[in-house]
Order: sequence, then structure tokens, then C-alpha cells
Amino acid sequence: MPDLISLDHITAAAERIAPHVLRTPTVPSPGLADHLGVPVACKLELLQRTGSFKPRGATHKLLGLSAAERSAGVVAVSGGNHGVAVADAAAALGVAATVVMPEAAPQRSIAAARARGAEVRLTPDVSAAFALLDELVAAGRTLVHPFDDPAVIAGQGTVGVELAADAPDVTDVLVSIGGGALIAGVATAVRAMVPGVRVWGVETEGADSMSRALAAGTPVPTTPTSIVTTLAPPHVSALTLAHVSALVEDVIVVPDAEAVRGCLTFAEEAKIWTEPAAGCLVPAAHRVLDRVGPDARLGLVVCGGNATTADVTGWVQRFGATPLPSRRDFSTPRPR
Repeated sequence: MPDLISLDHITAAAERIAPHVLRTPTVPSPGLADHLGVPVACKLELLQRTGSFKPRGATHKLLGLSAAERSAGVVAVSGGNHGVAVADAAAALGVAATVVMPEAAPQRSIAAARARGAEVRLTPDVSAAFALLDELVAAGRTLVHPFDDPAVIAGQGTVGVELAADAPDVTDVLVSIGGGALIAGVATAVRAMVPGVRVWGVETEGADSMSRALAAGTPVPTTPTSIVTTLAPPHVSALTLAHVSALVEDVIVVPDAEAVRGCLTFAEEAKIWTEPAAGCLVPAAHRVLDRVGPDARLGLVVCGGNATTADVTGWVQRFGATPLPSRRDFSTPRPR
């Protein structure tokens, strides 16, 4: 089994990246508390540079490269947010960057990576993107992997350090899973800092590589079909699987339509504009509460907000989506 990172790795990463990233706020959400019937704290990573948590890991990785690795230029594969973060961090540090994305990646992300000076290479699908990545690394580019790297996991784990410091009374933390770096880092941090906390992963149907890996006991290849391209690598890694196996209570899988309904619920109840990779947390929170009961205090890692109004309108029309029904009972006081 791969070695797990530690809280010390994450706190060192936090010190290193502090001048380059935002310390995003963790705020109580009265609207979601009403909706779910328990106190809810939202870690607002959608306010991070480039609109998602990804600059933390990308910046930490780039700051640790040797001069030779920087001069070779970096390459990343991404469904959207990681590529933009690598392009942004590389531009800030004067490093040439190539970003490989599937053609289904959000056009906004493709344009954003190019606007930051990266060369963007498009492929027919995610599997082809990872294959091209391997070719470019073999040709000499320096890899900035989106999840299979302890430095990236430690950088993403700084989200958890901040959440635990700002909301130390949470009992249950929900984190979206793509390749698994965010949940690996967050689970490491909050499990070390908040006694007894439970960490729950969330995926969407058709982007459930971690759930499949847990069932098989090893990473397995998948063919992503979810609209949530930012949660849709063709596999997880042995490294992220090891962290989830050791530290995460369970991984909940929700349909795409529920993730879109979660986006609408975030907008109406919490006044937060999210992408479906974060919207999926709300239907998952309902399922968690069914399992743990009404005394929970939830922490939601709102991982990103990179969805356009056209994106959301299209998804709403496709699924006939409406906000999720509330659990609220007005005969009892609102949670605080």
C-alpha cells in the first residue's frame, strides 16, 4: 500500500503556498441549515484563484520543481479546473505549460487556460487525454498530475486545515471526488485536527471511479459518462485509493440530475453559484443525514463555481431540474 501523507506535510504545504493562494472563508449557511435541518458550514473554495481549489495543489507542485524540471516545461491533463490552475500557476512562476483536455471540457476552461498562456491540446475523450499526457511526459515535459502526486495532495489538503480551524465543531465533512486528491488531503487534515469527525466522499453516476476502485480493491479503468467532467478521470490512483480506504467513511454516488438540482439549491438557499461538482454535495448531505441522524453538524467543501449561466440553463432544461425538497420542520427552531 502506498504511504499516506501526514498533517505535517499539509501544514508545510500551507506555509509554502500562502503567498500565492487565497485563504478562503468558511461561513455558516442559515439557508442550507433550514433546508437540511442541521447546522451547515460551507468552505468557499469557489472563491479561490481560478474559481476552484485546484491552484493549491498546482502551486505547491510547481514551487517544488527543480530548475531543470521548470525549464523543461510542465504538462497537465484536466477536465477543466486543474488545467486552468496549472496554466495560472505556471504563468505566475514563468514556466511554460501545456494542458491536455478532452473536447468535452467546458469551453470556458479551455479559453481560460489559453488566456493564461498555456498551450492547450484537445483530444476526443478523457482516455485519449491521459494517453497524450503520457506521450508528452515521455518526450521530456514535467508532469503535474491532477491527483497521483503527494505534493498535489498536500496542497489540496490545505483546504482541510483551514476548514478544521474555522469550523472545529463539524461532525461530518462532505467532499467531492474526481481523482481523489482533494478528499485525500482534506480527510488527512480534518481527521487529525477534529476528533471523531467523519469524512464522506461524493461522486456522480458515470464519474464514479473511486466507488468502483473501492469495490474492486484496486483502481480500475472506467469510461466517464457524467456531465460533470471535472469529476470524471478514467481511473483513480493507488495513492488516492489508499487514503480514501483508510480515512473516508463512505463514498456516495448521486445522479447527474441530482447534482444539477443541488446547484439550484445552493443558489436559492445559500446564495452560492456552484458547478455540479459541488452541487452534488447537497443530495449527498440528505443521504448522510439519513444515516447519522439529526445531531450532525455538516461541513461542505464547495470545491468550485466554474459553470456559466448557459451551462446551468442547459442542464436544467435537459433534466427538468428543480431545487431539492427541504427536510425542514418549522415546528422546531432553526439550527444554529
